[in-house]
Amino acid sequence: MSATRLVATGLTLLWLAGCDTERDDAAPGEPAGFAGLGEEAGDFAQAHEGITLRFPEDHAAHPDYRIEWWYLTANLEDDSGEPLGLQWTLFRQAITSPEERPAPTPWAADQLWMAHMAVSRGETHRVAERFARSHSADELDDRDGQAGARAQPFRAWIDHWQLASHIETSDETTGEATEADTFAELELTAHQDDEHGGFGYALTLTAEGPLVLHGLEGFSQKSADGQGSMSSGSMYYSQPFWRVEGEVALDGESRTVSGRGWLDREWSSQLLGAEQRGWDWFSLHLESGHKLMAFQLRGGGADGGDYRSGTWIAPDGEPTALAPDEIDMTPLETRRVAGRDVPTHWRLAIPRAGLDLSIEAPHAERWMDTSVPYWEGEVVARDADSGENRGVGYLEMTGY
Repeated sequence: MSATRLVATGLTLLWLAGCDTERDDAAPGEPAGFAGLGEEAGDFAQAHEGITLRFPEDHAAHPDYRIEWWYLTANLEDDSGEPLGLQWTLFRQAITSPEERPAPTPWAADQLWMAHMAVSRGETHRVAERFARSHSADELDDRDGQAGARAQPFRAWIDHWQLASHIETSDETTGEATEADTFAELELTAHQDDEHGGFGYALTLTAEGPLVLHGLEGFSQKSADGQGSMSSGSMYYSQPFWRVEGEVALDGESRTVSGRGWLDREWSSQLLGAEQRGWDWFSLHLESGHKLMAFQLRGGGADGGDYRSGTWIAPDGEPTALAPDEIDMTPLETRRVAGRDVPTHWRLAIPRAGLDLSIEAPHAERWMDTSVPYWEGEVVARDADSGENRGVGYLEMTGY
């Protein structure tokens, strides 16, 4: 086994030890949840109501929290109108609490990083995964390690995969720093070689609307007993207004593409309740110009049911938080994917928005066969009664 493969294998084992994906032997009431996200926060910082999000600072990493991600999906079309989908995600997990961090040395690490990328077209679905490590002091010392996330100018990266600012941060004449919003226009670059000829993308993302805070001014409650508490929940905001343009390569062929993207930012130290085994999450770009984010966590709701939450977003970016009883989410059909029965056809209704949708994945084979496996793919939204097209988006499902 090469040294590189040994390090990668070790990081995978460390990641899985922290995620604890199965936990079938967990005692009743023992913290578990999907991928270990129900583990108690301990000495880590905790998300809660009343925290004020600050930008650009909160675009960067939050190493005092246990888990975090920068999560981009995009619904694209090539020049011939053929749909493509893509995902790029950078995950961070702290492996020691702030009080237990090792002193920074070339070999010391207190943060693990994992990244996923995927390109989908028709029945084709290509997936890749990377791992890295860092020390939280790297951010303070302004060192660029193998992976990390900085606020100004914005950059989130692992190896040569990166999502970074496309805007200059200094005046070309004077060289002085400017106040430019370096999150307003980003470039996404990533490529993975494989036996099919490789896949990847070089894209420009331009924000055509504001950032959107979910839940209670950015605190996203994740269970019925989490209101204003120090239990399960996250800090959560999105940029759902990306215009995406550029090139996508798949199986050795490059295509010019354009479309719409959605970036989620979330950090927490206990995302789920102990008994919540997974979630179903939708992000939708509707033809009316509205956006919708809605999810259900299986378990943790009132009277032992599922817990639901969401945000109805006006075309100008004004968010309306949706209460659990304002979301009707029902699976209509399952497909056999990767040996699992996965619901790929749903009915999603938001009565206060006059919305009643049939949401279906055109292609079921969107399984992310990564270290922590899940389903992630493009969906089409239609009016539940008339069948008329209402929009496109992405669906993520975990714990199946």
